[in-house]
Amino acid sequence: MNMMNEMAARKEKGFTLIELVMVIVILGILAAFALPRFADLGNEARVASVQGAAGAVKSAAAIAHAQWLADGNSAATVDLDGVIVAMSDDGYPESVAATATPEGITAAAQIDAQDFSFDAASGVFTVTGFTANPANECQFTYDETTGRVTNLVTTGC
Repeated sequence: MNMMNEMAARKEKGFTLIELVMVIVILGILAAFALPRFADLGNEARVASVQGAAGAVKSAAAIAHAQWLADGNSAATVDLDGVIVAMSDDGYPESVAATATPEGITAAAQIDAQDFSFDAASGVFTVTGFTANPANECQFTYDETTGRVTNLVTTGC
């Protein structure tokens, strides 16, 4: 009888390995479901998207300007790999083209209207489907006279 009491006492001293593994698995599952609710990765994605688009616009303006120079500094359009791009008098892609074809900086940078909206009057690119608060954040500006990207603002994304 004394031996039975010793075995029962030994079994109740701690958790088995299986019990510990099950607790860890359950905590892992709970963490996997809870993490997306607490981590806002949308902000970082929009910041990276704005920075990437600004880089694409800078590169496209430089490439189009180089083609314009190679064509003799006077062409109204340049051909960038089959895309006809309207050029300003300063030799950079236009913000707004006079006609639908040729297109301006959005075609040169291959920026889709589904991802970014472009206000040609002000030269401002903003993320489509997202409203920054205040409205002058999470955007950048393209200047067709210099081909430069200015006012890159990633706060408020």
